[in-house]
Amino acid sequence: METSFDKSIIIFDGECNLCNGVVGWLMKFAPKDLFHFTPFQSPQGQELLKKHGYPTKRLDTVILIDENGAHTHSDGFLRIVSKIPRWKLVAALLAFVPRMIRDGIYKLASRNRVKWFGQSTSCTINFR
Repeated sequence: METSFDKSIIIFDGECNLCNGVVGWLMKFAPKDLFHFTPFQSPQGQELLKKHGYPTKRLDTVILIDENGAHTHSDGFLRIVSKIPRWKLVAALLAFVPRMIRDGIYKLASRNRVKWFGQSTSCTINFR
């Protein structure tokens, strides 16, 4: 698989309702040519996870792959948001919160996302 960085790649859990909601929000607010989305359950997602040394059985964080490498947890999410012109300032302000606190909140939400938001049997995002 070719890894071209004309678009940053976002790997997410395609069966997580929270993840699908965030991806839907990104598809609405981010410029169309900014991101390529792939569920970790897809062949492309599995290949990218292996290539970058992440487990392939489950995903506990969104992963952003861009020209600077792979980014996870709150750093990955803030990098994603910072690439959207309208949200760059929000990301910059949230970056002042210490990583330990940001990641603690991120991991709490990640652990409880299915309980709080539910799970689907397949990716609910229509990429057409």
